[in-house]
Amino acid sequence: MSINPFVSLFGRSPIGPMQEHIAKAYECAAKLIPFFQAVMAEDWERVEQVQQEMVRLEKEADKLKRDVRIHLPKSLFLPVPRSDLLELLSVQDKVANRAKDIAGLMLGRQMAIPKPLQPIIMPYVQRTVDACEQALKAMNKLDEILETGFGNREVAHVTTMIEELEDIEHDTDRMQIEVRRNLYKIEKELPPVDVIFLYTIIEWIGDVADRAERVGNRLEQLLAR
Repeated sequence: MSINPFVSLFGRSPIGPMQEHIAKAYECAAKLIPFFQAVMAEDWERVEQVQQEMVRLEKEADKLKRDVRIHLPKSLFLPVPRSDLLELLSVQDKVANRAKDIAGLMLGRQMAIPKPLQPIIMPYVQRTVDACEQALKAMNKLDEILETGFGNREVAHVTTMIEELEDIEHDTDRMQIEVRRNLYKIEKELPPVDVIFLYTIIEWIGDVADRAERVGNRLEQLLAR
C-alpha cells in the first residue's frame, strides 16, 4: 500500500485526536441504552447515575474538541483543509450534546415512558446508537484514506459505510413516525405537559441519529475535495 509522502513527513496528528473525539461522543450516545432501560424500570437512582456518566463523557468530548482546535496545525501541508476538519469536529460534538440533553431533561422531570410505547422506544434508541457507531467506524477509516493519498479502494469503502449510515438514519426516521403515531393514540390519557415533553424526547432521539448522519455527510464532502 503506497503511503502519501505528506502524511509520512508531517504525521497524522490532526486525525487521531478527531477519532478520539468521535469515540467519546459515541460512548456518550451509547449510554442512552442503559439510560432508557433504567427509565422504563423507574430506577431513578440508576437513571441519575447513567445521566452523570453521560455528563462526564460529554465534558471529556468538549475537552478533546478544544484540544483539537488549539493544536490543529495552520500549516499549508495539512492533507485536507483545516476549515473542513474544524467543521467536521463541530458536527461530531453535537452528537454527544444532544444525547446529554435527552438524559438531562428526562431526569429533571423524572419522565416515565408509557407502557404502550416501551416495546417500540427501545428499538428506536438502539437504532439511533447504531447510527452513531456507524459514524465512528467511518471516521476511523480517515487516517487510512490519508495514508494512501485518497486511494480509490479506500475511498469507495468509506463511501459504502456512509451509505449504510444513511440507511440506518432512514430507519430511525421510520421508527420515529411509528413512536409518534402510538403516542398520538394514547395522548388523551396522559397529562398534556407530559405529552409535550414526550414528543420532544422522541424528536431529540431522532436528532442524535441525524447528527451522526451529518458526520458522514461532512466526511463524504471532505473526501470529494
